[in-house]
Amino acid sequence: MNLMNEDLARAHMHARLGEAQQLREAKLARARRLSRKAERAAQQARLALARAL
Repeated sequence: MNLMNEDLARAHMHARLGEAQQLREAKLARARRLSRKAERAAQQARLALARAL
């Protein structure tokens, strides 16, 4: 019985670690998208400024 509880706890912990990893990866992907969007906006602003001068 004790081994069954340990196996259940281990499986539960493994599932939680997997969920945490997926959440981290999703946050990193979102941060990368936002960073690229900000870089494009900055580039467009530089081009607009260069055209205005």
